[in-house]
Amino acid sequence: MYFEKPGKENTAKTAELAIAAAKEAGIQTIVVASGSGYTASFFQQAAKEGMKIVVVARVNGFKEPGKQDFPQEVRRQLEQDGMQLVIAAHALSGAERGLSNRFGGVYPVEIIAHTLRMLGQGTKVCVECAVMALDCGAIQPGPVVCVGGTGAGADTAWILRPAHAQNILDVKLDRLICKVG
Repeated sequence: MYFEKPGKENTAKTAELAIAAAKEAGIQTIVVASGSGYTASFFQQAAKEGMKIVVVARVNGFKEPGKQDFPQEVRRQLEQDGMQLVIAAHALSGAERGLSNRFGGVYPVEIIAHTLRMLGQGTKVCVECAVMALDCGAIQPGPVVCVGGTGAGADTAWILRPAHAQNILDVKLDRLICKVG
């Protein structure tokens, strides 16, 4: 499915399509990018029904040094619902963004990120979050459904096979579920 434009209004349909695709493919794990818990909330029922939902939030210090912007009360609720929250260095920026900001220029990981953005910002987010979840041990190697977005909410979902950051070029985008057209 292709959405006409990005935005929060696509989140419910993206979640519905992602859950249906996971069930159809026999995949038990969904990785969800969520900065505030809004997108993650659309997966609460799936988590209660036994699906493994891994929520990937922004890194500590994203907005303010030393601070986590994911609301603690939302985190507690998601965990009570059986979801796991991952907060880790962003796989497609992290330290490399610091180098490019300081010295200028473009570095290899940023080229990967920009190349993925050719398929849409949500595709880049899906790959990045799946790699982050794999690197911290929240998921195992193998196919997952991953949900990301462009700004707020979700508008993109893929069935993909993540690789660890050290093997980033081994990520496989197996099947597009939905994205902005």
